[in-house]
Amino acid sequence: MNQKNHSSDSKDYNNLVSQIAEVYKQGQFNASVAVNTALVETYWEIGKYIIEFEQKGKLKAEYGTALINNLSKDLTLAFGKGFSRSNIIYMRLFYKEFQISQKTSDLLSWSHYVELLRISDKLERSFYLQQTSSGK
Repeated sequence: MNQKNHSSDSKDYNNLVSQIAEVYKQGQFNASVAVNTALVETYWEIGKYIIEFEQKGKLKAEYGTALINNLSKDLTLAFGKGFSRSNIIYMRLFYKEFQISQKTSDLLSWSHYVELLRISDKLERSFYLQQTSSGK
């Protein structure tokens, strides 16, 4: 009988380990999705601030300023990685090209959006956005 209890305890223990592993994996996934969503929303907001600063209430921005270069230098000094000139350009473009309601897919990371922004044809971009957002 002692052998039987040990076998039963071992099976129960293995089930406990499996349950903990499953909930831990799900928690990691949920945290990853939450961080990704927050990052994408943050980059959209940064793009918004840049556009609003550039336009200063005008319909179109006055170009020829060193704004992007200065932002890249100053934000990299303040925060480190993530504020390269190209990344800031993509943040700006992200705000211009995506309405807030269009960018809420938890399936897409910032890297996905950068790849989509590289597609200049809006119809083609929309097609790929729809394909990736629906998980196909």
